[in-house]
Amino acid sequence: MTLYTHKEANIRKTWLYLFSFCLLIITVGAVISYLLNSYFVLVIAVVYSVSVSFLGYWHSGKIVLKMAKAKPIEKKDNPELYRIVENLCITAGLPLPKIYIIESEQPNAFATGRNPEHGVVAVTRGLLRRLERVELEGVIAHELSHIGNRDTLLQTIVVVLVGVVVMMSHLFWRISFFRGGSSKGNKGGQVRAILMIIGLVLIVLAPVFAQLIKLAISRKREFLADASGALLTRYPEGLARALEKISKDPHSLKAAKPSMSHLFIASPFRGKEAKSWFNRLFSTHPSLEQRVEALRGMEV
Repeated sequence: MTLYTHKEANIRKTWLYLFSFCLLIITVGAVISYLLNSYFVLVIAVVYSVSVSFLGYWHSGKIVLKMAKAKPIEKKDNPELYRIVENLCITAGLPLPKIYIIESEQPNAFATGRNPEHGVVAVTRGLLRRLERVELEGVIAHELSHIGNRDTLLQTIVVVLVGVVVMMSHLFWRISFFRGGSSKGNKGGQVRAILMIIGLVLIVLAPVFAQLIKLAISRKREFLADASGALLTRYPEGLARALEKISKDPHSLKAAKPSMSHLFIASPFRGKEAKSWFNRLFSTHPSLEQRVEALRGMEV
C-alpha cells in the first residue's frame, strides 16, 4: 500500500463508519417507532444520527483534546518545541499544527485533526522532560506523518462514535428501569421491555464496535508512520530510542480512555491497566519491540 492509497483508504473508511453509525441509530429508532406505533422516535433518531455525524466530522478533534485534558500552548511557552515542529513541517510540506500539552509524567503523544489544515499535535509533559532533542524530533515526525497520511481523521472520529454507542447503551438501560418504576399497565411494561432489549443489544454492540476499531485502524498505520517519520528526520535511531524510553516508563496516563488509546504513539496504560481485558480489547498497537526492530533495519 502506498501513501496515496493509504490516504484514500482512510477517507473511504471514515465515510463508511459515519454511514454505518447513522444506519445503526436510524434502525434502532425505526424499531422503537414500529413497536410504539409512533414515527416521532424515528424522526428523532434521524436528526440525532445526522447531528452526531456532523459533530464527529467537524469537532471530533476538540472533543478528544478535551477528553485528554490537553491545553494549548504558544511559541513563547516552549520555543524549542515550536522550532522542532516548524522545521519538520517545512521538510514535510505540511501546515504548522496547533500544539497542546498534557500534564502527565508519562512520555507520550498523539495527533488529531480532520485534515492537515486543522492538525493538532499533543505531547505530554513527561515526553518533553525525558527525551533528548533527536528523540523528540522522531516522535513529532511520527505524529506529523499521521496528519499527512490522514490517519487522524479516521482515528479521531472512531473515538466519538464508539463513545456515543457506549453512552446510548447505558442510557437505554437506565431509562428502562426508570420507566419500569413509573409505568402502569401492560403498555408501560411493554415499553420497559422494549427499552431493556435495546439497551442489552447496544451493550453487546459496544465491544463489537471496539473490535471494529481494530479492523478500521490497521496496526500497519503505526509502522507506516514510523517509517515516514524516520524518512522525515533521516535518523530512525532517534524514534527507536524514544520508543524504548516510552516503553520503560512506569507512569500511567490518567486522562486516557480505552476508546482513545489508539491515538497515542504507544499505549498509555501501564501495569494492571495494561493487562486489563477491557483495555486489551481496544489495543491497536503492534509491539514496541517490533517497531524498534523495523526502525533499526531501515536504510535512509
